[in-house]
Formats: sequence, C-alpha cells, structure tokens
Amino acid sequence: MITVSHLTKRYGDKYALNDVNFDVKKGEILGFLGPNGAGKSTTMNIITGYISYTEGEVKVDGYDIMDNPMEVKKRIGYLPEIPPLYLDMTVWDYLEFVFALKNVKTTDMKEHLQSVIDTVKIDGVKNRKISNLSKGYRQRVGFAGALIGDPDILILDEPTVGLDPKQIIEIRNAIKELGKKKTIIFSSHILSEISSVCDRVIIINKGKIVAEDTPQNLSAKIGDAQRMMIRVSGDKEQAESILESFDSVSNVTCVSSLGDTFDFEFDTKMSNEDKKELFFAFAQNSIPILLQQETEVSLEEIFLKLTSAKEANYESDIQ
Repeated sequence: MITVSHLTKRYGDKYALNDVNFDVKKGEILGFLGPNGAGKSTTMNIITGYISYTEGEVKVDGYDIMDNPMEVKKRIGYLPEIPPLYLDMTVWDYLEFVFALKNVKTTDMKEHLQSVIDTVKIDGVKNRKISNLSKGYRQRVGFAGALIGDPDILILDEPTVGLDPKQIIEIRNAIKELGKKKTIIFSSHILSEISSVCDRVIIINKGKIVAEDTPQNLSAKIGDAQRMMIRVSGDKEQAESILESFDSVSNVTCVSSLGDTFDFEFDTKMSNEDKKELFFAFAQNSIPILLQQETEVSLEEIFLKLTSAKEANYESDIQ
C-alpha cells in the first residue's frame, strides 16, 4: 500500500531524512520508533502530503504523492501528534465538519459518525465542547476525525499521548481491530505498545533507518549474543569475577539480590563446552548455581543499542 524509496529531506545542509526506504503491505500494522528528532513525524508528514521532500519517491496505493496528491489523501486518515481541533465546537459538530470537509460519500452521516464515536469510545462526551475535554479525550476526538470516511490507510503519530492506562488499552485494542482491515503506520515512544500491537517495526535514528524487522526478530539486529540469567548463592564479588573471567561473557549486571542469593544477567556467545567450564568454575569456588536460563532481549534494549551504535557514525555517513 505504501512504498517509500530513497526519501531524503534537507533543510539547508541539515538532513531530517537521509535515503529512507521501506514498504508497508496491505493490512499490516507498522510500528515507527525513534528518539525525538529522529525523523518519524517528518516521514509521516511527507506520506500524507503535508510537507514536500527533497529527493526520492513516495507512492500510496500506486499513486505518486507528488503527481496525484488528492488521490493519496483520499486514502489516508491522519492523526498528528497534536490534533488540529476547533475548541469552540462540540465533539459532534467537529466530526460533522470533518465529514463535510472530506466530502464523504455515504448514505447516512449520523450512523457513520456514531460508528466512529463508538470505536474510539467518546459517546459520553459527544455533546460537550472540545475546550472542556481533557487532553486524553481531545486525542481521541482527533483519532475519530482520522477514521471518518473509512480510509484504507491510517497514519497515527503518537495516538496514545495524554491517555490514562485504561484509555491506552482501549485505543490499543481499537488499533488492533482496525489493523484487520486497514494498513496502519503507528508511532509511539511507549515501546511495549509497539511490540504488542505491530506486525513489524522500523527504528529510525538521525534520519536513517537502523533496523527493520518483526518485534520478535529484532534481537538479531544487535548481534548473535544470547542474554542469559544466572542465579547463584555465595559471594557476590567472587561470582561476578568468575563470570567476567570468560571471554565469551560481556555486560555482566547484578539485577537482584536476596541475602546471599544473586541474579546476574549477561550477554554471551558461550558454546556448550564454555557452559560446562562455567559450571565447574562456580562449583570449585563453592558457589552453587540455583538457576540458569536464557532471557528475552527487550525492545527497549534493542532500541537503545541500535540508536547508540549509529550515533557516532551518522555525521560521517552524510558527509
């Protein structure tokens, strides 16, 4: 549904985006991750036709955004990070205005608007002025506006900003349900949302894509090391020293302790022979191993490692 090819956006000699390439399939929920200033919102604004780009090509459902901007916009529902709401309108009046603005072709406006209201769960405030709503409800009204006209594609920039935990779960479930029928690009700083909602994740940093994969496969992007957790009983410093004596072990961290029992996490490329040696090293020092298991690398860790790894190389990459 969406093809982004060699997308570059410059402001003078500063790169907001530098040769960005990705595709989004029909019916896919794509998560867009990156630190502030990474280029997430710039990319979304370009796809929606809100701003232009310097180089490259963007196609939406086969239409080039530069050659056929209106055809592209007909297919997109867009929720920017700060929804452009008219605060002196009621929620219902605002949604009627958006309905008319989009020139929606449907037989029953009231039925359509009520369906949108039910999806984002704002029925209880539909007759209230937007100026009297909380930030979370205003965000939901903006989401409702993006859904009007039943677009094939949704581009949602931080859709859960300002929502309380219950509201976040409701919007997350709505996005999952909408993803069964629509193509969605969804950005968030809440990494647990990305991993629970999205089929695929793109991590962008300093205007360049640094990783692209499913949440489950992204751990491969930081190397072939495993994350291990080991629980031992004995002297903490001695146990830590034993672990650090192995060349195949790195990033040793004590993550919890209870009396003389300690949990250590570490990255490792240990062979089976190395694991045997580790066992005997602890045994010879009278430090029993109570538990040993692989642990999942979190999306937070992947995000931080990938963005940090690219930080030092970025300036030389674009010169």
